[in-house]
Amino acid sequence: MNRLHQKYNTEIRDALKKELGLDNINQTPKLEKIVLNAGVGRAVQDSKHLDIVVSSLEKISGQKPVITKAKKSIATYKLRETNPIGVKVTLRGERMWNFLDRLIAVVIPRMRDFRGLSLKSFDPTGNYSIGINDQTVFPEISYEDASATHGLQINLVTNCQDAKQSEAFLRSLGLPLIKNTEKGE
Repeated sequence: MNRLHQKYNTEIRDALKKELGLDNINQTPKLEKIVLNAGVGRAVQDSKHLDIVVSSLEKISGQKPVITKAKKSIATYKLRETNPIGVKVTLRGERMWNFLDRLIAVVIPRMRDFRGLSLKSFDPTGNYSIGINDQTVFPEISYEDASATHGLQINLVTNCQDAKQSEAFLRSLGLPLIKNTEKGE
């Protein structure tokens, strides 16, 4: 069992139950899945770019990504129906916990000019999205192997009821969210 998952089961769940005032331990917030997305709009002009993104996501996640295809044709972008436009991976179970542990302990500290993750990235149901501009912050990707850089979106899907509950949950896991400093602005 991953050290973060073990810490969640032994310490964090009980603390969250008290902090959020929940009656049952099964009501405490849980992480359901992590979804990694990368757009490959450049694949329309350069077919090798899709292979680069697929291989980098495979190294980052440890499993083979799914290539998503366009649902509609858009002439302005020279996009035809069924053209590959994205790559995604869904992580669950131990792979999810291993990825989250690496994200918090290794990847986020390697980000350039990092000052904390924004509180505006929560959706109303408590899921959190992180955007990364350069995939080379992951230790699995070396600078020499990365012939083209691409962005990456990481979605942390929780079973929380709202953003406040999700914020407390993700802070307790160690995600470096910025402090809430609202000043009548």
